[in-house]
Amino acid sequence: MAAITILFSTQEGTTETFAEKLANEITAKLILPKDVAFPPVEVKCIKNFDIDALLKRTSNELVFFFLTTYVDGGPADDAAWFGSWLEDMRYDFRVSKESMANIRYSVFGVGDSAYGENHCLFPKKVDKYIHEMAGVRVCESVFGDVGTPQDFDGVLDNWIDSCIRGIVGALSGSEAVLSTGISNITLVGEKEDEYEELDEEYVTSDEENDDVYVDAKESNELMDLEDLGSYAAAGLKAAKQARDEDQANGVVINRKKGTSTTTTHTREMLTPNLRKNLEKQGYKLIGTHSGVKLCRWTKAQMRGRGGCYKHTFYGIESHRCMETTPSLACANKCVFCWRLQTNPVGVEWRWKADRPEEIVEGAIEKHRLMVKQMKGVPGVTAEKFQEGMDVAHCALSLVGEPIMYPYINEFVELLHQKHISSFLVTNAQFPELIRKLQPVTQLYLSIDAANKESLKKVDRPLFSDFWERFNGCLDELAKKEQRTVFRLTLVKGFNVDELKEYAVHVRRAKPDFIEVKGVTFCGYSGSNPLTMQNVPFHEEVVEFVKLLCAEIDDDYEISCEHAHTNSLLISHKKFKINGVWHTWIDYPKFHELVNSGAHFTSMDYLAPTPAWAVFGDDRKGFDPEMTRVYKNKAKYEGDGAAYRDKIKESMIGSGNLAAAAELD
Repeated sequence: MAAITILFSTQEGTTETFAEKLANEITAKLILPKDVAFPPVEVKCIKNFDIDALLKRTSNELVFFFLTTYVDGGPADDAAWFGSWLEDMRYDFRVSKESMANIRYSVFGVGDSAYGENHCLFPKKVDKYIHEMAGVRVCESVFGDVGTPQDFDGVLDNWIDSCIRGIVGALSGSEAVLSTGISNITLVGEKEDEYEELDEEYVTSDEENDDVYVDAKESNELMDLEDLGSYAAAGLKAAKQARDEDQANGVVINRKKGTSTTTTHTREMLTPNLRKNLEKQGYKLIGTHSGVKLCRWTKAQMRGRGGCYKHTFYGIESHRCMETTPSLACANKCVFCWRLQTNPVGVEWRWKADRPEEIVEGAIEKHRLMVKQMKGVPGVTAEKFQEGMDVAHCALSLVGEPIMYPYINEFVELLHQKHISSFLVTNAQFPELIRKLQPVTQLYLSIDAANKESLKKVDRPLFSDFWERFNGCLDELAKKEQRTVFRLTLVKGFNVDELKEYAVHVRRAKPDFIEVKGVTFCGYSGSNPLTMQNVPFHEEVVEFVKLLCAEIDDDYEISCEHAHTNSLLISHKKFKINGVWHTWIDYPKFHELVNSGAHFTSMDYLAPTPAWAVFGDDRKGFDPEMTRVYKNKAKYEGDGAAYRDKIKESMIGSGNLAAAAELD
């Protein structure tokens, strides 16, 4: 009797949705004669499937796989046993190499080409092992690539139609026919390994070469890559289309060398789907690879409700700060990144590069349009509104990796010419670009972990030599004469137990300041492993900072606190002059120095820190000239239990029962 089984592995149900879609399409598009029974279609999670039953299937019992991929190309939890079983079968000399001759199958894998050789490694192994044990593909297997954002739905639909055509071929004895909806689908020929040939010879210009992290030995980090939904890309069709487009534009990427035959890049970083999704999130996009967004602290200070931590630590005017980036792409996929699902990744610039003048002017224009929306909002005075329209600071930390932008020096220079200060954040993967970087107001290095293992776990870097690059960035930072900052994001369960190693990095890079902030919980999401249990309370961050100061040496001391954002600042004691901290910046002096072309250091543009911003003050970093508004008063008054209860109630109310249970 004919039968169809659809097996899936998943973390949060996305591939289960794909499996259900295939089942529904089979029911809708497969038409049989009246005297032929319709084959039963079963959708099942692979962990609940009797694996040994695969060997007992007949040739008219078809099986289709939807398999997600995790870091290091390994299987999800629910497919780990199946993967182990299949590999044992493949390499057990006692098992016949024709043991799966009756299996008719196809695989749809989901992964990210940015991880190079690990891209869809598990789905490819499943496809390969079954085929090597005489299994027969009813249609070509497809391996989705979330690193090349194309039309995922279209690729999936094409594969589903191919599956149905394959079903027709397999059940030809039953005189199965297709509905007219897919009558133009052709049977797959004999080029069964075409995907492997293509994968070796060509990847799209958004994919990466051998400069990606590859280590199949570790498989304990399970970061779901399937949940990128409709803005993911997949399979042969997308890769072929990208190859043809690149060749037409004179750009050919060689997988082995990872270089192009020409330095002219015409492919745009932002695809229509990326644009659509980023715009939904509130981004105002500029050109082909840049974005600007109105920070909530800009809005808060315009209403007189307090400034961000940079206002407390360095004296910026939050309502005059523009948060932007000239590169939405990044070389990491950090577990705490709130834009993990919508931003492109890469280890080098492979896209069309817009001119810096266009980006700067476009960012200011779009920022002002967003500020205009604050006119008439309660608390926004005419004075604050006018000040907000006059950009004075630029936080190059919105998202992505700004330093990747080929014209970053020209970009920063344009800001300085307009007397806009520059706060540039880089993710410690581009030492050569840090070396070439011209002076900025303040240069940040994100230090998300202190050792190689935890850095891989937290940042999920693309570079294979990520640790060497990380240390190279420390060395380059030590050479900078303007203000430098370590930015540490504490994630409980990931990176809070590495005090001694953090101290080693501080002594090596000699930053002027060390910002320490507890990770922010942005809501429960199955594509992100963080929950409220990973968020340290302010008291925990304070204790960590005290221990870190004690571990470093006598040259550093806690200087400032911004309890509202769970942040503290450790400063080099050279900024404590005659017993008074000078962590604030004399911005007019900085612009005078940087625009003069004269040599200067961080000690030439400092300013005294007000008492309310200093650690130990009862105001805990809140500007007394502003009015404090409590939304979760328990949180800010140190009642951790009450705040935790509020979060739990919110989770239950939104249906996130699993996340709420973790707080018990």
